[in-house]
Amino acid sequence: MKIAFIGQKGIPAASGGVEKHVEKLATRLAASGQDVYVYVRSHYTDINLTEYEGVKLIHVPCIRTKHLEALTYTFFATLHLLFQNYDVVNYHSIGPGALAILPRIFRPDMRVVATFYSRDYLHQKWNVLARGCLRLAERLICAVPEKTIVTSKNLQAYVLRKYQKKLVCIPSGAEVAFESDTALLNQWGLRPKRYILSVSRLVAHKGIHYLIKAFNELEDTNKIPNNFKLVIVGAPANTEEYAEFLKVLASGRGNILFLGEQTGEILEELFSHAYLFVQASEDEGLSLALLEAMGHGLMPIASDIGANREAIADTGVFFRNKDVNGLKTELAYFLSRPEEVANFGHLAKERVRAQYSWDAIARQTLEVYENVLRKHDAMKQHYVSYRSK
Repeated sequence: MKIAFIGQKGIPAASGGVEKHVEKLATRLAASGQDVYVYVRSHYTDINLTEYEGVKLIHVPCIRTKHLEALTYTFFATLHLLFQNYDVVNYHSIGPGALAILPRIFRPDMRVVATFYSRDYLHQKWNVLARGCLRLAERLICAVPEKTIVTSKNLQAYVLRKYQKKLVCIPSGAEVAFESDTALLNQWGLRPKRYILSVSRLVAHKGIHYLIKAFNELEDTNKIPNNFKLVIVGAPANTEEYAEFLKVLASGRGNILFLGEQTGEILEELFSHAYLFVQASEDEGLSLALLEAMGHGLMPIASDIGANREAIADTGVFFRNKDVNGLKTELAYFLSRPEEVANFGHLAKERVRAQYSWDAIARQTLEVYENVLRKHDAMKQHYVSYRSK
């Protein structure tokens, strides 16, 4: 099967849950014998890289502004695919997914699938016009493709309630892992099990300001162990003002570290040796960073939004969304109870092992593609038989 992916910035993933999802899915499909192509933005993926772990990379230009980058990249990628012979094209995210209408019109022989990760218009970085466009894109991604995949049951229920459509749910995944080495942590003076970890883009709806405020208040009342740190991993996504705001909140706090965007071995070490993980988001799809933390055996403390509850179930604890005092209470309790934290971490790791295997997710996604192709072939055969009568 010849498969194309459009919508992600590129692979290998440097940051972003969609990019990591596509990388893990595409490489596994390629390893299973599929012919896989990923459209990448040339500023994100090295221009000299044309293949990655068996996946062919197609570099596409774009206009690099906050509101035009995804749109122009997707438009140019879609123009290119209209002249290819893909069996299936999979659009990722609601913004890019709006352009799925073009192959549906101009390439009726090509099967079109989309993946719906989150309600992006709820994210505070977008202005009123952009949010309106994304709301329209949401309607299109639920109606235009032959099959739309959602990555959480919470989102599946939302679409059923709003659009009366039952979409197939295939979650994002994570790998069960542990990195024993700690050498790379030394550059920041980090010691194993002596820091709280947050990993996300530095955008307002991720709620990192709630975490910093809670940590500050605990530190001011001597409820943080000596030299215990808060480690914030991530970079802004056209949200530099928010990133500066976070640094102002942490000003003068030697135990709050901003490490920027991290990948590879460094990120593995950071996950493997943290004390616990905090996910303070106001809104999420199914957070890949949260699943990765759980897969590394970290206890999660998370806001009580639906997607977090779906991911964690009973393997962590929750605080009321946007509630600094609730987060502070949970942190104060568990910072002095390492055995309970370790027990939750073990449960979280086993949940990821059982529910969020990338191999299983790749198989389920391939089944969606095969079903779409079979349905089309059956309809085509029915039409031929009807015409022959």
